[in-house]
Amino acid sequence: MVQTMKKEIIKEKYKYSELTSKIINCAMKVHSTLGNGFQEVIYQRALGIELEKNDIKFQRELEMEIYYSNQRIGSHRVDFFIENTVIVELKALIMLEDVHIAQAINYLEAYNIEIGLLINFGAKSLQFKRLINEKFNSLNH
Repeated sequence: MVQTMKKEIIKEKYKYSELTSKIINCAMKVHSTLGNGFQEVIYQRALGIELEKNDIKFQRELEMEIYYSNQRIGSHRVDFFIENTVIVELKALIMLEDVHIAQAINYLEAYNIEIGLLINFGAKSLQFKRLINEKFNSLNH
């Protein structure tokens, strides 16, 4: 069954599909082991362990600067920045809502990162959304 799930989540139309699929598989392992009901930090620590076991390079709680009109206006910590490519935001909520998706997309835009994942461990089944920054500027990256 795991093999079937792996094939289903790898879709060539998604940029960095192989990497995001590995991340999602790690999250699935964490969720199947812990279930739902814990605080976000517990899932964050467990996902870090699972990423390490799968040789996926990451930075956890990375402080990233936010710019507006080329001026630094603050910073925000992302849950994970994986292989200098993908931002991963974690939630531990009963249900993901549009506001959480919008927030994660805003982070992608503020950091000029092209691809992100929003992963929710709080639901009965693991929820995840692949996110694309439509405003990504590769010249400023």
